[in-house]
Amino acid sequence: MIKASDLTEKEVVCITDGRRIGMITDLEVDLERGKINAIVIPEGRKLMGLFNKEHEYEISWNQIKMIGEDVILIELRDRIEPTKFVHPGEDI
Repeated sequence: MIKASDLTEKEVVCITDGRRIGMITDLEVDLERGKINAIVIPEGRKLMGLFNKEHEYEISWNQIKMIGEDVILIELRDRIEPTKFVHPGEDI
């Protein structure tokens, strides 16, 4: 079994092109079914110790191919583009 906190300590790497995607900051969970639907990774680098949460990558759980000791390997058929992060209560 793996803990959510263990996932956030691993870097996500795409096996299709070898690109580093980033570190997981959040999970999308289906509470009714008790399963993880996706992992969430902020776009960009840290700025003064904080992540820029304007845009984020949402990677479907079925795109994860292996969870290793140090990294999580994902397979993307198409290049992913980050989606705009919407703060709770903010208009879309």
